[in-house]
Amino acid sequence: MPETTSTLLVPAFIAATLGLIVFFLGAFLTRRVAFLKNYNIPEPVSGGIAVAILTWAWFAFTGREIVFEMDVRDYLLVLFFATIGLNARIADLFRGGKLLLVLLALTVGFMLLQNIVGLIGVTLFDLPNAVSVLLGSASLIGGHGTAIAWGPQIEEMTGFDAAAEVGIATATLGLVLAALIGGPIAKWLIDRNNLSGAAHETPIVGLSYDENAGESVNHVSLMRATLAAHVAILLGWFAHQAIAAMGLMLPLFVPCLLMGIVMSNTIPYVFKRITWPAGSRALAVISDYALSVFLAMSLMSMQLWTLAELGGPLIVVLVLQVMMTVAFILFVVFRVIGRGYLAAVLSAGFAGFALGATPTAIANMSSVTKRYGAAPLAFIVLPLVSAFFVDLANAFAIRFFVGL
Repeated sequence: MPETTSTLLVPAFIAATLGLIVFFLGAFLTRRVAFLKNYNIPEPVSGGIAVAILTWAWFAFTGREIVFEMDVRDYLLVLFFATIGLNARIADLFRGGKLLLVLLALTVGFMLLQNIVGLIGVTLFDLPNAVSVLLGSASLIGGHGTAIAWGPQIEEMTGFDAAAEVGIATATLGLVLAALIGGPIAKWLIDRNNLSGAAHETPIVGLSYDENAGESVNHVSLMRATLAAHVAILLGWFAHQAIAAMGLMLPLFVPCLLMGIVMSNTIPYVFKRITWPAGSRALAVISDYALSVFLAMSLMSMQLWTLAELGGPLIVVLVLQVMMTVAFILFVVFRVIGRGYLAAVLSAGFAGFALGATPTAIANMSSVTKRYGAAPLAFIVLPLVSAFFVDLANAFAIRFFVGL
């Protein structure tokens, strides 16, 4: 996007550097603000929202939008999912097979409820029925990509000129809310049920707040883990090209995740003398770095002034969506999954992708596990549901409600 008199374009390198600074700003805020620390609000969320508010103030005083180039952010997302795949063990996948199916069934049921709430919203404000999905699963579970894809179609179908703006605004505000409610939900469930994680396991994403625990991280272990992640990305890219040639559309990070799984469950058994980074603190550091900067960049780039223009209807419907989401997690998700620590961590993750996106879900779970203990299975099962199966199910749900 070229810079104009009404926009200030921040180049990709500067945007990535600012993303790192925003993360440290969030870490500072989390240390100083008790609420953020006690309720497991991820550091990049704190910093990202603070900077988004500052860019809103800039826009209000100058009339110029700040637009960030996001090429580096897309790379960080792929890198993050490659590290998640490298940490996956086949035994965990088999152990989580039933859990994956249960979580998928819960998500499909939740999508229907989400669109019903959207339908209630458009009825209250006398909007076309098809707009309900833009206040429901197209923008919330689907995220910005799905909202952008469906907004113009619904606008053309209904003649509702603001359809595209409603979808993007819902996805944006949903992302913020998803990052804010996941940690408090998990804290309430953990404290109420006296739960804790496995103290002997290293978190898959990031390290625990006890920085002195476990093995050391050095330049060799970091480079080894980085190489393994990039080989997974390379293989994932080739797989993505093959999948696209067959007419199937998947985000690039999905085959990279799958290639990481394949590598970690073959290479160490074939080349037994190799030092493999799966489960290492070095790989956890890379995961944390990639996710943190990705999320910081995503949130700092939000254009909050676009939300203010849509006003009341959007706020009312999103309040209803949040109330329904919290009730569904507390009374359905947590209980069906088993009422244990894994269920509490997955509850934080479910809040993350139900209203936001898969990276938000992972950030929520990471913030919880850093404080209370590891839950490796949650980081394998949830991305497979939220990043792969849900997109397929959501497409059918959207078409059904659009056709009403």
